[in-house]
Amino acid sequence: MGLRLVPENINIDFIGKRFVFFGISTLVLIVALTVGLARGINWGIDFKGGFMINMRMSEGMTIHSLREKFTDLKLGDVSFKEVGKGNDVMVVVEKQPGDENAQMAALARIKETLGAGVEYRSIDTVGPKASEELLGNGVIAVALCLLAMLAYVAVRFQWRFGVCAIFSLVHDAFYVVAFYVFTNLEFNMPAILAILITIGYSINDTVVIYDRIRENLAKFKKMEIPELINRSMNETLSRTTITSGTTVLSILFLYLFGGEVIATYTLPIMIGIIVGTFSSICLSGPLLVYFDIRALPQDVDGFKPSVNEN
Repeated sequence: MGLRLVPENINIDFIGKRFVFFGISTLVLIVALTVGLARGINWGIDFKGGFMINMRMSEGMTIHSLREKFTDLKLGDVSFKEVGKGNDVMVVVEKQPGDENAQMAALARIKETLGAGVEYRSIDTVGPKASEELLGNGVIAVALCLLAMLAYVAVRFQWRFGVCAIFSLVHDAFYVVAFYVFTNLEFNMPAILAILITIGYSINDTVVIYDRIRENLAKFKKMEIPELINRSMNETLSRTTITSGTTVLSILFLYLFGGEVIATYTLPIMIGIIVGTFSSICLSGPLLVYFDIRALPQDVDGFKPSVNEN
């Protein structure tokens, strides 16, 4: 007998509780939208431009003293992040008013203020045009991913399944953005990566549930659709929780012991996988009750149910 995190005979009424799930999702999205409109997204250097400096501080310099020096320079939004051990620091400075010459002038002021004892490992600059292109490419990547998932599910199952799946995936993408809004984390290209990973992981769980629903549609010709969907979701619940749980656990260790930089990347992915699991179980399946999913033949791999089956 395989490992199970839930009892084999579990019977949760997901369909009966669907309005609770829909309500929770809607409430969180409304709150996130309100906070987002009031405070805005904390766009990172990838999308608003600026420059990122990886440096090794001189002897006797601390993060506190470094922050004071940058405060005196009045360069706007500046963030500091320790990288690894020792005196290595990553400094992100927002785009300065003006053209490229203004950015270079600000960088020269930084070097002059910090002095000769600082070792500059790398300096990366992102201009306004590059920022717009990155943001546009990120939106296109997410949109193409969603369209590809819609086509895949619609071809493998029915268009009705595809509509429900894409609704859940859009929900997951918005939740990842909502996480950045609530935590005020910088929204950079890794945020787009977190959205894409969330979508990919969520559709994997959704397809497993849809596969079982399709099998049961062929097997139980007379069973009511809400009961059939509930049965299918309970049958796959153990698999879904084990897969998601082990993945979240491995990412959790990266978050706890991988250092500050890795933690910034892994936390949104971990949240995304949790949200994707929720939507696969609580949204993508229950949404099917609003469609006539018996409209097309449901024979699976040549399986022909007998006339005596429920």
